[in-house]
Amino acid sequence: MAQHARRETAVLDGDNLVLGGAARRIVVGGLAVGAVGLGAGFLLGRAAGDGMRHFLHAWLLNWLFFLSLSLGALWFVPLQHLTRSTWSAVVRRLAEIVSGALPLLALLSLPVLLNLGSIYIWADPARVAGDPLLEHKAGWLNPGFFTLRIVFYFAVWILLATIFRRRSLRQDATGDPAITAGSERLGGPALILYGLTQTFAAFDLLMSLDAHWFSTMFGVYWFAGIVVSFFAMMTLLTAGLQRSGRLVHAVTLEHYNDYGRAMFAFVFFWAYIAFSQYMLIWYANIPEETGWYLRRQQNGWSAVGYVLIFCHWLLPFAGLMSRFTKRRVALMSFWAVWILVMHWVDLFWLIMPELSPGGIPLRLMDLALLVGMGGLYAATLAWVAGPRLLIARRDPRLRASLNFENY
Repeated sequence: MAQHARRETAVLDGDNLVLGGAARRIVVGGLAVGAVGLGAGFLLGRAAGDGMRHFLHAWLLNWLFFLSLSLGALWFVPLQHLTRSTWSAVVRRLAEIVSGALPLLALLSLPVLLNLGSIYIWADPARVAGDPLLEHKAGWLNPGFFTLRIVFYFAVWILLATIFRRRSLRQDATGDPAITAGSERLGGPALILYGLTQTFAAFDLLMSLDAHWFSTMFGVYWFAGIVVSFFAMMTLLTAGLQRSGRLVHAVTLEHYNDYGRAMFAFVFFWAYIAFSQYMLIWYANIPEETGWYLRRQQNGWSAVGYVLIFCHWLLPFAGLMSRFTKRRVALMSFWAVWILVMHWVDLFWLIMPELSPGGIPLRLMDLALLVGMGGLYAATLAWVAGPRLLIARRDPRLRASLNFENY
């Protein structure tokens, strides 16, 4: 115990635990990149001559990509409190910062909400008229109620993120262990609210792109992608901070090992849910269900599906299996980038066949919006972090986390 106390003192007194002046530089640089990227994407969208339909689908794609990262963080924080996890105490503040980007993502939902008719067939009265199934679903799938639900989802998410983050920051100031106990009690209800809202958000934002199709497993599929991409981002965020001289002693290979185990587990879970959903729909062979997959097996889209099978599952599953990989920061960073790229491809495969079933519509516009939103996202994370500590310094489980070992 004395050795553990000495290590805690050495880390807290000798490690760089704040962004400091780098926060302002990241904010300024991120805003500049965001303005250029989004501006270029908008101009390319105007030049496409399709009434901005591709631009809006690309906006939805990239917005959901960054939303999934923050939703992963929002899942992670209450889960760690609920399970009284020790290993994660030193990195939980980073997840709190990532969930702090949800207000930005709420703002970035506006182009989608203001142009529903260009993205969703159920929002176009001309396409609903005479379609019995769309008319039957109109009580749920209509622009007014849809917008209210999205506002409600974000209100819940932002409230939960704010509550847990403020409690954590208050503990930095007071050191009161009762704050940890209170967060544990909040963890269960928070996860129930989170599970319900993220599932219905998946139904609304993604599954309703084809309002004739439905799958009760789709929310779990979306959740699996959220979690694996979140741990990939945490790997890169932690490695980036350590390369800049921060958290050098606080975060050890033991924490990277657990990042790797989580990515390995959820890569397999994603594949399991993807296969289960496909197998059940293939076996039932109901036209309302099979049409969604048929679009993704024709006109070049099957190639994207095979890329996902091999590159979103088989290769990272094999690559992350070894303990050797999980304890090498460079290898972990490689697989983290790989998984994030595949998560983007997965979202592309979910969204873009509804825009262009006749071929793969990958354009420079898609990447411009990715870069632009990435700049704004990075700026927001730096602003949320600000001058505050990057670890929960007075969390009662911090010492155990600093001395955590995998056996």
